[in-house]
Parts: sequence; structure tokens; C-alpha cells
Amino acid sequence: MPHLRTVALDAKTANAPDRFPFSVPIIRELGMLSFDADVTFLVGENGSGKSTLLEGLALAAKLPTVGSESSDRDKTLEPQRRLAKALKLTWHQKAHRGFFLRAEDFFGFTKAIAKMRAEMFEELARIEVAYKDRDRARGLARLPIVRTIHEMEQRYGVDLDENSHGQSFLKLFRSRFVPGGLYLLDEPEAPLSPQSQLALLMMIGDMVRQDAQFVIATHSPILLGFPNATIYSCDVVPIQRVPFDELDHVVITRDFLNAPGRFLKHLE
Repeated sequence: MPHLRTVALDAKTANAPDRFPFSVPIIRELGMLSFDADVTFLVGENGSGKSTLLEGLALAAKLPTVGSESSDRDKTLEPQRRLAKALKLTWHQKAHRGFFLRAEDFFGFTKAIAKMRAEMFEELARIEVAYKDRDRARGLARLPIVRTIHEMEQRYGVDLDENSHGQSFLKLFRSRFVPGGLYLLDEPEAPLSPQSQLALLMMIGDMVRQDAQFVIATHSPILLGFPNATIYSCDVVPIQRVPFDELDHVVITRDFLNAPGRFLKHLE
């Protein structure tokens, strides 16, 4: 059973309709969205507001972020914090596990992990010098740092930043997905090849079988094909459910693959 049940906009709290994000049509006319499937997709053109809605939802659900500073301090999320205060969430069962991930934040996350690891090795080198004649004290000083390095390598590998972006993304998901979590993902397909998108679908399926729930903003026809998912189109106001086969993303991709010449003849 999904954890998050519904989200609705409290019109009394959203009292600045001309101010972003309440000026965005799909947010201004949000009404109530139901999350009655294990996987829910938000799909729409750039600028439709799907990512803004997902960010507000993540803040309202108090999910930790991956790859950026705390959402409470992130200045880029100030409008979304206003939105979060105006959203009313209902739950089957409040999720205490999970996270929110924006694709663009992840690349900073890999660099932060690499920097943290390098600083730990520098500290180990300083300890070697400071305690060179005191074996017992040196061992005690090294212990917590060595343990932390080991835990990081167990979770993310030796150097997350040395992998391709797609490999790093999948490695993060493998290490951070846990049963019973609520996961809000914003365009996770950005660094992923089609094959890696299929791998992500398999991971999502595994987690769904372990009582996890996903809400994903995406452009990817591959991800959108997840069986029995709810798909909301943010290209119409108010937001509406759309069958997979009727999505513009799916129809255009299918037509192009079936007859690319029809689309490319004007480039010749």
C-alpha cells in the first residue's frame, strides 16, 4: 500500500496567486492529487511546473535531500518552501525513510563525497606524524576515521566521482534505496543511457515489492512504462491522468522510431 495518499492546495495559505510558485497554472489550480499507485509519474514540458510541484511535495513531506545542502538552507528552494506550507498531505502511513533527489544536485554530491574522502586521508597522514612514537594512541586516533572511510567505500565504492555519471547514479540508488521508503525523484533519467534506465526500472520494481513508493518527474518514455503506474500530465490545467499510450512523449517517440525519415527529411 502506498504511504502518501493525497496532496491538495490550501487556498487560504496560498494567498498570493500572482507570486511564484502560485502563479504557475498547475499549482494555482491544483485541487487534489491521489497517489493510489506504488509509482506515480509527473510528466510535462519544461516550464510546466512539474519539478516545482515535486520540490514542494518533498519539502512538505520533510524528506531529506541528496546532493545539495539542507533544504532548510537552500536559497533556491525558498519559493518551494512557501508552496510546501500551502500543501496538505494525507497518509496511509507516514514514511520515515526515503529521500528527494534532483538530477542536477547529484553531480555536486559526488564531488562532496570525493572531497570528504580526501580530507580523511589527509587527517590520517597528520595522525601518523603526530603519534609516530605512540602506537596505541595512533591506533585509537585512526580508528574512527578508518571506520568512516570503510563505511563510505562499502556504500558508494572507492571513488564515486571516477565513475561515469550514469554508473554513479545507479550506484547511489543501490546504496540508498531501502524497503518501505518514499522516494521523490526529479528527472532521474538525465545521466542514464536507455540500458541504465531499464536497470533503474528493475531497482524500482524491487523496492516496490518491499513496500516502497515513488513519485517521479520525468520525460522518459522508458521510465513511464512502469507497469500499473499512475501518470499525471502537467501540460493540462488542472493536472489530469493520462494513459501511457496517449502521452505525447510516447506517441512522438514511437512515431519517430517507426519512421525517422518523416521527421528528418527537412534536414537534408
